[in-house]
Amino acid sequence: MGSVVRRLFLTLAVAGMAAACNQAGAAGSVGSDEMSLGDPKAKVTVIEYASVTCPHCARFNEEVFPAFKAKYIDTGKVRYVFREFLTPPQQVAAAGFLLARCAGKDKYFNVIDAIMRSQQEMFTSGDVRGVLLRIGRSAGLTDEKSLACIGDEKALKALNDRFETAINKDKIDGTPSFVINGKKLESGEKTLAQLDAEIQPLLAKK
Repeated sequence: MGSVVRRLFLTLAVAGMAAACNQAGAAGSVGSDEMSLGDPKAKVTVIEYASVTCPHCARFNEEVFPAFKAKYIDTGKVRYVFREFLTPPQQVAAAGFLLARCAGKDKYFNVIDAIMRSQQEMFTSGDVRGVLLRIGRSAGLTDEKSLACIGDEKALKALNDRFETAINKDKIDGTPSFVINGKKLESGEKTLAQLDAEIQPLLAKK
């Protein structure tokens, strides 16, 4: 992606592991400004830590999440929270998350979904810039606006802080990772049946 991604990469490298972990919201608590779907008052909260450059996350997004959403989120049983995690190539993951946030909360998850579904195209063709700009246009952003979002150093610093919080405070060591009502599951893809096994007992509690 040329100079934009090089600048992103350098900014990430400078921020590195020394970034301050001053984000509110440990693994079991949810801030009001987080990206979420579903009823905030739902009995169960499922937090997913994922990356738009993680193939396991993309597979979960495509094969499991639609059924999970229909069964739990759309029915008001679960509040789902998505937390951004940077996996290699980190500069591409960062660019994707910055673009999604720039699209706004109402379009955030559509952009995340589009990027995950375009992973293979991006990495096979090498045209990361073109794919992201196309997704930005589909979300109503001009190419100029998309590039400005990706190059926003303040937004990148905030993203890096969230990433450091996930590592150092929430103890996330892989993606996808799930936290259900404060219980952190072993990292890795989960089937709907595995999520059912964790969620159903919580829903049954009075």
